[in-house]
Amino acid sequence: MIPSANLSKMNNMKRILVIFLVGLLCMSIFVALTPKTEAQQSTVDWWPTFHHDQSHLGSSTSTGPTTNTILWTYVTGGAIDYSSPVVVDGVVYVASDDHYLYALNAANDAYIWSYKTGSKMDSSPAVDSGIVYVGSEDHKVYAINATTGTKIWSYTTGDQVESSPAVVNGIVYVGSDDGKVYALNAQTGTKEWSYSTGNAVVSSPAVADGVVYVGSEDNNVYALSAASGTKIWSYTTGGSVDSSPTVWNGSVFIGSDDDSVYALSVQTGTRVWSFGTGDYVDSCPAVANGVVYIGSEDYNLYALNAETGSKIWSYNTGNQVESSPAVSSGVVYVGSDDDNVYALDAATGTTIWTYGTVNLVDSSPAIANGVLYIGSDDNTVYAFGTITIPQPTPYAPPIPEFPTQTLALAITLFTACSAFTLIAVKKKRIN
Repeated sequence: MIPSANLSKMNNMKRILVIFLVGLLCMSIFVALTPKTEAQQSTVDWWPTFHHDQSHLGSSTSTGPTTNTILWTYVTGGAIDYSSPVVVDGVVYVASDDHYLYALNAANDAYIWSYKTGSKMDSSPAVDSGIVYVGSEDHKVYAINATTGTKIWSYTTGDQVESSPAVVNGIVYVGSDDGKVYALNAQTGTKEWSYSTGNAVVSSPAVADGVVYVGSEDNNVYALSAASGTKIWSYTTGGSVDSSPTVWNGSVFIGSDDDSVYALSVQTGTRVWSFGTGDYVDSCPAVANGVVYIGSEDYNLYALNAETGSKIWSYNTGNQVESSPAVSSGVVYVGSDDDNVYALDAATGTTIWTYGTVNLVDSSPAIANGVLYIGSDDNTVYAFGTITIPQPTPYAPPIPEFPTQTLALAITLFTACSAFTLIAVKKKRIN
């Protein structure tokens, strides 16, 4: 038999628990009925790696700018050459020839941090699980804390790293001018495997369904096992393959310095089709709605049928197009060596807008949350458009906002529910 004193204590604890649970229920009901803010209701399609995703599709569900209105510009100490911006959680990461990797507020260009490597960077950053990965011409691959800009690790290859890393399932895949493709542990930087091609690997790997696809200056396109690095197949073109592959609907799309664009079977590497341009093709294809968009050094941006390779349209810029196009909401964006950024109708190739920088635009555009980000050899990062959805403060998760009157009402509800329960309990004891 439980002593009466202990029984009284247990009853008191039960009453307290009941009061707490009823109050919590009241507050939960109130919060559930409170209208959500736009930030709570909406999501943003960020651009966390070169050409948007690990398949390099180069297309976004975020809307892009319909005019050339500048949101902001940020001037670095060197050209922003082939390195392209990436955008994650309200932060733009971009590398410059001044040897620095920058983190900037995506909404207003506010400087957050910078990290100095030993040389310039043509590699584009990749962001995964709070870490920024990038290659440098000092022969290294770096892993940088996305919050603080401090180095976590670096891995030294045998030559400069112009390739942009892809991060999949805790592994960083990247090429080097030493002719190798590397797989590095994303947390520690230790080498999992490497595969030797016959020449420099400037191409940035695409990873899909456990396979790494990449080009080499030995004229080949390779398909390697993501787990082991063993070769599955290779396809020989007539020139160096500095273009980066795009994987879509059973095909690998890629350009070559033999002036051609190729579609290869993901399973066997056999050619599905090829399309001849008038010069080298170093641009990485974007694929959207069954159309392949790709630039050539013959000054043109091409739109090709993804199934057949037939030309839908071409647009002649004033110079070479080494920039890799990006597609959003029926608009294709690209830079050119004629110093301009272009926005074209994706269906017809007609001009929507252009913007003139002061130097070459080989950097590739990134689109996120209504804004287009791109670099230029005039040392500047450009942001076009308008932020469409309120975004989190960099490096801090969004905190639900409770206006003063809302919080006061919630406390009042909690107190009233608790008091009502306490009165009911006391009345029961009296009775």
